[in-house]
Amino acid sequence: MIEIKTNALAGWNLDNSYTALPEIFFRRMNPTPVRSPELVILNEPLAQELGLETSEMKSDANIAVLAGNRIPEGSDPIAQAYAGHQFGYFTMLGDGRALLLGEQITPAGKRFDIQLKGSGRTPFSRRGDGRATLGPMLREYIISEAMNALGIPSTRSLAVAKTGETVIREEEQPGAVLTRVAASHIRIGTFEFASQWGSEKELRSLADYTLQRHFPHAENEENRYLAFLQQVVQRQAALIAKWQLVGFIHGVMNTDNMALSGETIDYGPCAFMDTYDPDTVFSSIDTGGRYAYGRQPDIAVWNLARFAETLLPLLHEDQEWAVQLAQNAIQHFKKLFHDYWLSGMRAKLGIFGEEPEDVSLIEELLKLMHNYSADYTNTFRNLTLDTMTDSILFDSPEFARWYEAWQGRLNRQQKTESASRDLMRKSNPSIIPRNHRVEEALQAAVNQEDYSLMDKLLGVLSNPFAYSREQNAYAALPEPSACPYRTFCGT
Repeated sequence: MIEIKTNALAGWNLDNSYTALPEIFFRRMNPTPVRSPELVILNEPLAQELGLETSEMKSDANIAVLAGNRIPEGSDPIAQAYAGHQFGYFTMLGDGRALLLGEQITPAGKRFDIQLKGSGRTPFSRRGDGRATLGPMLREYIISEAMNALGIPSTRSLAVAKTGETVIREEEQPGAVLTRVAASHIRIGTFEFASQWGSEKELRSLADYTLQRHFPHAENEENRYLAFLQQVVQRQAALIAKWQLVGFIHGVMNTDNMALSGETIDYGPCAFMDTYDPDTVFSSIDTGGRYAYGRQPDIAVWNLARFAETLLPLLHEDQEWAVQLAQNAIQHFKKLFHDYWLSGMRAKLGIFGEEPEDVSLIEELLKLMHNYSADYTNTFRNLTLDTMTDSILFDSPEFARWYEAWQGRLNRQQKTESASRDLMRKSNPSIIPRNHRVEEALQAAVNQEDYSLMDKLLGVLSNPFAYSREQNAYAALPEPSACPYRTFCGT
């Protein structure tokens, strides 16, 4: 039985503004209690940012909250309704195994969703058990915190708690609950749900709520809903550019997995690219390569078009003019993305200012990396450190010509070599969550209850631009394997 407790000492300061929306958008319900809650990891720095007392969060009462056995004071738990295009096909979805406890108001006055993932069945479970397993929840914790450290907008992970219960997937696995922190969980799919099953009044209420929460400066624009669309396009362009710059592959860019806040959300089959190849796919279910690394910007445009379609009744009373406004807004994505990406690539190469030849210089390097199967992250790491050894790419005559052109470009700018190196260090991570290192840590945690490898990995990933001696081992590539690396949704 769920026990409602007062947790004033823990610092819970919850609001429930989402429940002011029409009830079509959510279902009130409590999480399903678990047998034996046990805290695996608590993100103490994040807890402090949220205004939570870390020592109190480790108490039995608050571990019970993190596992879904108790509800903190002020919480009004809900499962959110949404829909989405999954691999291009539209379907009804919703929080099938997650509950929003509420919105934590931080000491700085910021608002963050607190969501339990793996907290039991909801009306949106679609025959699922509503539970989650330890491995995927720890994986989301590792990757989301690494993304945050890389400076990429992302949901965060506050805690992972084991449930003391077994979850059946292909085999028996330990159950767990992840506490996820987000600017909000409003998705493109939330608007698709409103457009498909709600009235125009309900759609407008969702749009007004999202505007007030994420884009308050746009509320005073002449056409506030057009400004809303334009801001979402801008944030997604900036986000996807950041993904591309670090070689991140989301793996399941369905419309329900694109948050309108501009944060990365859902870390199921994601991974980081080793060998540079635009066609890289890791997800076991993406057999057609729809969400390959090089296709992510185009998929973002496709998803944003679905979002724009939902806003047509709000953009203008004239349908044809509304379509034109939407198309114009979406068409800006390509230039926005390219500008963000090009600026980031210039920084990765220590380039200040702009020259027309910069694009060809960058594209030639990427072409060489592809042709010589070079590691994406370590190529830029080695350029940053000026340690170009042990690579067939660096030994090639084509690279020698490219390097000469690059040095010529750097010599033409007014900044010093030291300034360029400093810019490169700030723009090129020394390490990323290497897939083999993540798997190594997860296997030890799940199979041996040994969390030391995960703790070490999280430690070095917390400052990916440090270029510390400790990080050298984590920059090493995996041993060659006959089997390509595959990721799974982990449901």
